[in-house]
Amino acid sequence: MRAPHAPRAAFAAALLALVLAGCASTGGAANAADPTAGLSNAEVRTRTVENGDTIEEYRVAGQLRVVKVVPARGPTYYLVDENGDGRLDASKGEGTVSPVYFKLFSW
Repeated sequence: MRAPHAPRAAFAAALLALVLAGCASTGGAANAADPTAGLSNAEVRTRTVENGDTIEEYRVAGQLRVVKVVPARGPTYYLVDENGDGRLDASKGEGTVSPVYFKLFSW
């Protein structure tokens, strides 16, 4: 006779396998979210501010395209120039330096 929780355990094991397979298959998507990945011949200027944050400026042909901020604590985020005018773009209602892209997970 089977234990009463055997179907639940089998379902939980199958669900866990699907979730892990999904996580393993998103490795390429994490790189797609990195706005610096598509920049070719970018000049990178790196500086560290007094609070420990590292700021990397990516310039193509002298124009600022992406700013990558690596805080001393917290996730890395990006400020992006979407239209190539050298200014960090703002989206509706979000202030003067947005959009901000956070990279939450990486494998």
